This record gives sequence, C-alpha cells and structure tokens, in this order.
Amino acid sequence: MLEAVCPNCGAPVRFRSADLPVKVCDHCRSSLIRGVESLQAVGKIAEVPDDVSPLQLGTRGRDGDRRFELIGKVRWRWSDGAWNEWLALFDDNNFGWLGESMGRFMLLRPVSVIVGNRLIETIREDKPVAVGTTTSIDEIDYSVVDAKDVVCVGGEGELPISTPAGLAMVSVDLMTGDGRCASIQKDRGDVAVYIGRYVTLADISATNLRVFEGWPMPNFAA
Repeated sequence: MLEAVCPNCGAPVRFRSADLPVKVCDHCRSSLIRGVESLQAVGKIAEVPDDVSPLQLGTRGRDGDRRFELIGKVRWRWSDGAWNEWLALFDDNNFGWLGESMGRFMLLRPVSVIVGNRLIETIREDKPVAVGTTTSIDEIDYSVVDAKDVVCVGGEGELPISTPAGLAMVSVDLMTGDGRCASIQKDRGDVAVYIGRYVTLADISATNLRVFEGWPMPNFAA
C-alpha cells in the first residue's frame, strides 16, 4: 500500500498497486497521475452515477486458485444503454476486468495484441466491423456479436488509464460456440485485447457485495 497526499485538496491517497499510474481522489475527484517522486492532478473525473449493481470497490472474489479485489471502476455508455468495467487486482499482482452489463458478468484478462490479425487491423484503421466476422485469438475461434462506439461516463478508484467523461472508444465483443468471450477495444489510438468467460457471482465466490434493502445476501457471499 502506497500512501500519498492529493496535490489538489490535501486528502490522503492510497494506492493498492505499485503498477497502476492513475488514482481518482475519493475526496475531490481529481485524476491523479503518479510520477517517480510525486502526484500530479490533471483534471476532474465525473462521478460514476449510482446504479443497482451488487458490486462495489472492495468486492472480493476468486478465479480458480487466484483471489482478487475490485479496486477501480469505469462506466461506459452507448446509444442503447451503459455498462460497468471493474478493475480486478489479483493476489499475484496481475490485473483483469470484470465486465457487468444487464446482470451478466464477464471475467476478462488482457492478452498481447496479435500482429497481422485482420480484425484487429480493421479496428485500428477505424473501419466498420460486421457482426459475424470471425477471428482467432490464442488459437480459439471467436465471432463478433457486437461492435459499437462508446463514451466514458466516469471512473473511480485505481485505474491503468485516465478516464475523463466523454472519452470515446470503439468496443467490439466476441463469443465462441461454447460461451467463452473476448473484447477488443480502441482507446485514443491504442488497441487492447481481452479474453475470458461469462461468470456468475457464485462462480467467483464474490464477497463484500453491496447491501440493498429487501435483497437477501446470497449464501456464498455471507
């Protein structure tokens, strides 16, 4: 745990990871970029609108033998709705994302961008991507099920990038016949690739969930 002071408001700031460069100040919501010896405030980050997600910063879970904690959140919006992406810090100091949309959850991990992959090059060149387009990632065949332009609503916690409101991104979702999933995203010219699977909160043994009046806490989370 790295402790510092927000250069904008003076509130204490705590980093769980030594590898993440961005922290949203919990007090003034400044986006703080960590340098070698100091923090720099580079603007305000919009507060993420409240929703009915059972997840929250500090929710813990596991993927097989690896445990993780949710330490960051970004909310994205497109023409027909919105979804959350939660940054998961694993106990081996690696990262993943838990995507949350309409009550479904995708546990994803980053993989290297494949040089020469036709779909990735299409996304990189800002060309349209057709639903049904197929590609291979890590020797697994995927089909595109959705491709859309999205904008950032806001962010909180520790993150790998700054997430100002209005930040535009291209998001392409893919699936396999047996339910595995992948996501390819283009943000400010950079393309990132993630692969994983759909999970339930029971699958990941989620704990420290949000408490809602009238919603009984699941047995696995008690």
